[in-house]
Amino acid sequence: MSDPRPGWLLLVATAALLAATQLWLRPLLPVDETRYLSVAWEMWQRGDFLVPSLNGEPYSHKPPLLFWLIHASWWLFGVSELAARLVAPVLGLAVLWLTARLAARLWPQPQQHFGFIVASAPWLLFGGLFWHNFYTLVQFDLLLVLAALLAWHGVLEARSRPWRGWLLVGFAIGVGVLSKGPVILVPVLPAVLLAPWWYQHERPGSWTGWYLGGLAALVLGTAVALLWALPAGQAGGESYREAIFWGQSAGRMVDSFAHQAGWWSYLIWLPLMWLPWVLWPSLWRGARQTGRPDSGMRFCLAVLLPALLVFSLISGKQGKYLLPLFPLLALLMARWLAQLPRGERPYRPHFAAVVMLAAGLALLVARSWPEGPAWLAQIQLMWPLALLVWGVVLLMMKLTLTGVVRSAALGMLMTTLVMYLALAELVRPPFQLKAISQVLADLQQDGRPLAYLGKYHGQFHFLGRLEQRIEPLHSRTQLHVWLEAHANGFLLVNYKQPPHELPELLLIQPYRGGSLVLWPAAQLREQPRSLDALPGSG
Repeated sequence: MSDPRPGWLLLVATAALLAATQLWLRPLLPVDETRYLSVAWEMWQRGDFLVPSLNGEPYSHKPPLLFWLIHASWWLFGVSELAARLVAPVLGLAVLWLTARLAARLWPQPQQHFGFIVASAPWLLFGGLFWHNFYTLVQFDLLLVLAALLAWHGVLEARSRPWRGWLLVGFAIGVGVLSKGPVILVPVLPAVLLAPWWYQHERPGSWTGWYLGGLAALVLGTAVALLWALPAGQAGGESYREAIFWGQSAGRMVDSFAHQAGWWSYLIWLPLMWLPWVLWPSLWRGARQTGRPDSGMRFCLAVLLPALLVFSLISGKQGKYLLPLFPLLALLMARWLAQLPRGERPYRPHFAAVVMLAAGLALLVARSWPEGPAWLAQIQLMWPLALLVWGVVLLMMKLTLTGVVRSAALGMLMTTLVMYLALAELVRPPFQLKAISQVLADLQQDGRPLAYLGKYHGQFHFLGRLEQRIEPLHSRTQLHVWLEAHANGFLLVNYKQPPHELPELLLIQPYRGGSLVLWPAAQLREQPRSLDALPGSG
């Protein structure tokens, strides 16, 4: 087997450069990232690490493991935005390493240059467009990917060491449930149930013993999750207990199979998420030459096909829901490429050059688009030219197969870096909430009550280190009652299109295509006509 280790230094350096750029130029994105950090902040501020809370109320939508990891980072480095956001890139690196180790388990044979799979799979995963732009986000999905990888390692270990393997599977299921709920079973159960199809070597004892081991792992995973859920449900009250035992599992699944989005949606999104690799003719040539799938390919397909079917039947569809399947897709691609001859035969990274050239041309067109937003004209000419130059350089390269994989991933890195440098300063003002969060913190310190018209998602609690509640007002009746009771308070209103005539003294913040306006309650009480301009709740 060829040694994959010499590529790790470059891969880690590449991932670190990408993470540093994204964390530097991209603010925390409302409403998800700001909400999750606000939940972690409230747990930390209250010293309650059992029941997550948001705006002073139990938060039942997500389990606590990500919040605990953020707390661990704060314990080590102090409470800061950077310390919290570093959790995601570290998880991403762990996923890349476990993906390479999974490749070594699935294809341990020295023949057919299977070491190439180990060396190239992490690069294929890292270089994909969606992964490239997701792995620094404060989200729960990377934890789910990590749990799935641990479970697959355990399933493969159970072939020769049942006790050790099933213990790892059970632990991984528990980690997955504490990460994002029972959805961890979607990528894990097919690997267990379809073992008679993908396991083509000597049988691991009797299949009855195999399935009993899988059942024991499921029980163990449930027990791990219950170590948190039982005391949390007791401490959080009846509503919280019902939410975490029903709303995160059966209730959510029942509501999801409603086909609100087409079942075929992921089939359209997946090719876009896996640019530039899907444009590589050699990849598909290798797929055609692979022939009958070996045991490793069968393992990947045994998980991918049923899991993709389940995700397609669930009505709620987002690209990140498919992330637990991405390591196996990268492994499958690496296996196809392993069929191609290497040696002295040159390959060209034309497919990656096409993406870079397309991105450069898009920036050129955007900055001269007469009907586009005014900020597009502020794009500096050097950024699209840089992409075009590097795209031409890639067109001229002749490399080994391994060199093409790495150069294409580096090309995607260059594309992402240039797009961030060209656009971040122009597009991020509607997402920068630190200034207004600090204003809210100062008001609370002065004893001024705060309210938010509509549903409050915790956008300001972490950024302002708020320690008191912002009252959400969901109806005009609640609004009038609150104004009467809090004459010295302030009301936050999110306008899609704010009125043209607003008092000059109001604080106005661009926000996600609209504007946030901070109204003094006294002014709204003295000028009842101002209430007519307020948007409805929601």
